[in-house]
Amino acid sequence: MTGHHQLLALVLFSVFVAVTLGITTWVSRRRHGSAEEFYAGGRLFTPLENGFAISGDYLSAASFLGVTGLIALYGYDGLLYGVGFLVAWLVVLFLAAELVRNCGRFTLADVVAARMSERPVRIATGASSVTVSVMYLVAQMVGAGSLVALLLGGSGGAAQAWTVIGVGALMVIYVSLGGMRATTWIQIVKAVLMLVGTIVMTVLVLVRFHGDINQLLLTAAERSGHGASFLAPGLKYGGDWTARMDFISLGLALVLGTAGLPHILSRFYTVPTARAARRSTVWSIGLIGSFYLMTIVLGFGATAVVGADALRRSNAAGNTAIPLLALDLGGGASSTGGTVLFAVVAAVAFATILAVVAGITLASSASVAHDLYASLRRTPSTPRGEVAVARVAAAAIGIVAIALGLLARDLNVAFLVGLAFAVAASANLPTLLYSLFWRNFTTRGAVWAVYGGLIPAVILVLLSPVVSGSPGSLFPGVDFQYFPLQNPGIVSIPLGFLSGWLGTVTSDEVPDEAKFAETEVRSLTGAGAV
Repeated sequence: MTGHHQLLALVLFSVFVAVTLGITTWVSRRRHGSAEEFYAGGRLFTPLENGFAISGDYLSAASFLGVTGLIALYGYDGLLYGVGFLVAWLVVLFLAAELVRNCGRFTLADVVAARMSERPVRIATGASSVTVSVMYLVAQMVGAGSLVALLLGGSGGAAQAWTVIGVGALMVIYVSLGGMRATTWIQIVKAVLMLVGTIVMTVLVLVRFHGDINQLLLTAAERSGHGASFLAPGLKYGGDWTARMDFISLGLALVLGTAGLPHILSRFYTVPTARAARRSTVWSIGLIGSFYLMTIVLGFGATAVVGADALRRSNAAGNTAIPLLALDLGGGASSTGGTVLFAVVAAVAFATILAVVAGITLASSASVAHDLYASLRRTPSTPRGEVAVARVAAAAIGIVAIALGLLARDLNVAFLVGLAFAVAASANLPTLLYSLFWRNFTTRGAVWAVYGGLIPAVILVLLSPVVSGSPGSLFPGVDFQYFPLQNPGIVSIPLGFLSGWLGTVTSDEVPDEAKFAETEVRSLTGAGAV
């Protein structure tokens, strides 16, 4: 890329960082340091504000860069990611939003611990939430590295490494100083920027093809190198039985995983009532659905305009399809329009990564402080003590995410997020649903459900082609691949549900009927909700 690209994009990066740091500083001066303020923003956000914030939290680098890249490389099969991410919100709307808002206070563990022995349940769900959050963070770090590598002409890993470190440092500052209120406003600003940028790009693609969607698809198929098969199922997931099972596994993970993501569940605590939580979800479905419809145009547009070969040369995983499309739509690398549009899109993508990283870090640090730290202490913790621990935890989680992000920088970000969804659906979702709907669920069942989904999911990922045994693995030079699928969801999700059932039926604990009745009434009516 030219010096003009670099300078303009860096200026826009700097403007967004300055604005978000300004928001964080302003909020840090106004907050009073309570746990409710730090974890839930004082529960003062309206459904519309929270709907935009949820959209900002959910539409990550996986959506903006990864899904578009997969559609550009694999056509119909790449489109399935967007469908899975969107359909998942129906599960959240009908099974999670209101009930979680009524039953919890700050984290997923609050919902489960209302009926169970707090210490073992909080330790298990806290460990699971941190694991999911770190896996999700890695995807954002990979997206940041790919973006800056493209900006600097794909030159060297040093710039990528420093970018990942810089993103990690910023996310720690956002969370430590501003808490949930600052993070929410950053999400809102980012959601507006990304939706506006996506609309502009979509209009430009449609104008290029004179509004003829059929011509867009035919041109994309022609330039994809796969012909008509680019527009039909099976290009990525239609080969042998392994590929087909991988597709089923991915679909299960995407549809069921959202309801178990800690940073999404924590957003429902930022509104005053369960009705507001439901309305937030409805707003977010509209915004997210609109975005994914536009990614279809952008993905096929990237192939039709830029060409699949050029996309793969830039980034084998397709993570740079959107910026390259912007460059071409603006008039090419040597044009002012191309430079400006490329820089704007790159800045929006960078803003996306920073905002999502802040939200995930806040949720995971809350789990460390509110669940793990508070449970492991022999004496009761104070709210101020928890908040202090959460700030330290944000730094520690940032360091881990930076290290893993540097290791996984050649993988597609949407694919990495699919792994995080699988772990969330395997460990968190069974525990949440059993706690809300099964009268006889016990503490042992809750703990077994978490570990029975979490441990197999992580082990299967480690033994899969993602880590070793294939050219695109994290460690291509070694081979300890014993599990053939890239996504473990088809095995680990049923194991999570089975483990929760088995732990419950083998437990000597007598279920507390009164606590279940209280939880049921509270979840459905909001009576006694915090």
